[in-house]
Amino acid sequence: MAVLFLGYAAGKAAFAMQSRLGFPGGPPVSAAETANYFLDAATAQWFASASGVVGACIALATVTALGRRVPRTVMLVVLTVMLLAVGGGAVIMIVDAFVGLGVGWQWHHGVLGMLMIALLLDMTRSYAVSHSQRELGAT
Repeated sequence: MAVLFLGYAAGKAAFAMQSRLGFPGGPPVSAAETANYFLDAATAQWFASASGVVGACIALATVTALGRRVPRTVMLVVLTVMLLAVGGGAVIMIVDAFVGLGVGWQWHHGVLGMLMIALLLDMTRSYAVSHSQRELGAT
């Protein structure tokens, strides 16, 4: 998961340096669409790139000793919020790829969206199970 989030961050950073919206390999964003955004393209992409780095750090925190010091409830809330945010974007990719919303995602983007949801669900499940087993072993 950390590698996927870092790949996302790198793609967003590449587009930020070009002051373009979108994602490499994804559908293009027209100039008319970019005019409606609150932030300019470069700033928006840098924020998105930072969110990818934060996602990678959270993914690493679920499997490292330092991250295991975070209270279980806090980490599960963070993972749930991350699942909702990333899952929401993934659902849009999936629906557009296989049903068609007009965004322009293709079938392989839909498959990637399903993979991301499955991996995030498994990361959350794995953390919850591992952390609760550790607590049971400590008592």
